[in-house]
Amino acid sequence: MKLEQIRKELSQAIKNCGLTQTQLAEKVNVSQQTISEYLHGRSLPALDTLSMLCTVLDLDANDLLCIERKKEY
Repeated sequence: MKLEQIRKELSQAIKNCGLTQTQLAEKVNVSQQTISEYLHGRSLPALDTLSMLCTVLDLDANDLLCIERKKEY
């Protein structure tokens, strides 16, 4: 798992969500400054915040974390 790739995926999802940083921050119970930190790659969310971000942004955590799923036959 590459942290830079995760930061990019998260940043793009936040930019595409249609919410302001303040609105998104309120939905996931963090400050607007924290959302800004995520957007600029200065920090990554805690697991509980990541879970809420995935829900609000309609993201699959596996995709965000660059986890490839094994095909089941």
